[in-house]
Amino acid sequence: MFNYVKESYNELVNKVTWPTFPQLQSSTIVVMVASVIIANVLLAMDLSFENLMALIYKVLGGFGR
Repeated sequence: MFNYVKESYNELVNKVTWPTFPQLQSSTIVVMVASVIIANVLLAMDLSFENLMALIYKVLGGFGR
């Protein structure tokens, strides 16, 4: 177990290429913009489905009487 931790630490320190701060900022902005776009698409889909279901219930609601 100790050998595993030692090798993992060695790999993280010596073999992993960590991003620079500007690269990290750029990636963060990309993720934030993508999240906002996906949230807006889901909102539009949700509202469309809600309106479609309201229309269906309104049309079919008259048949039960």
